[in-house]
Amino acid sequence: MKTVVLTCKTLEDEINFAIEKTGTTYPVEWLESGLHNTPKKLYARIQEYLDSVEADRVLVAMGFCGNSVLGLRTRNFELIIPRVDDCITLLLGSMRTRTKISQEHAAYFMTEGWMRGERNLWVEYKYMVDKYGEEQAKSISEMMFGHYRTLGLLDVGTKPIEPLLQSTRIIADTLNLKQKVFAASVAYIEQLLTGPWPEDRFLIKAPNEEIKAEDLCLPM
Repeated sequence: MKTVVLTCKTLEDEINFAIEKTGTTYPVEWLESGLHNTPKKLYARIQEYLDSVEADRVLVAMGFCGNSVLGLRTRNFELIIPRVDDCITLLLGSMRTRTKISQEHAAYFMTEGWMRGERNLWVEYKYMVDKYGEEQAKSISEMMFGHYRTLGLLDVGTKPIEPLLQSTRIIADTLNLKQKVFAASVAYIEQLLTGPWPEDRFLIKAPNEEIKAEDLCLPM
């Protein structure tokens, strides 16, 4: 059975780490990080890949990502996707953990992959500074991101967290956010790569099926 992995470039460190830990050798298709900012474009890119791939099973190492997976159609392969809203929850391990953290911290989460991404909170802020000047940029960012109080750094274990703490300190200081490290892991990704795939943790679509709205329920 030929298995392939479809994932986001933002998760490159974590995917490669999980592949090394599990000893799997599946081919990986990397999606551009910026697609997540436009669910319709992300949906179109995923469907384009599914329409062309030759495989028996496609493992999607992402979350539902703004319902960008809604309407995706399989061909002659099985499709498996973690039951999480986004990649942050994928790394935190469960919707329950994500919900608990969200109740206790108004956090904007980052990893080194997010820092390298085409668009993130800091990229948006610097764009606004270039376009409007620093004073107006701070005013706009307060309206856009003012509900965040914490810059949450995910310690996934792929590499030391200290460099990320140092590189994001200016972001926290500029946007009046408190840095906080949250424990994360690639355990969910490992389970996606190796199975088993219980229905409460994974959405499984058989060949020649379409993902419908009722498929996208999330465990709480």
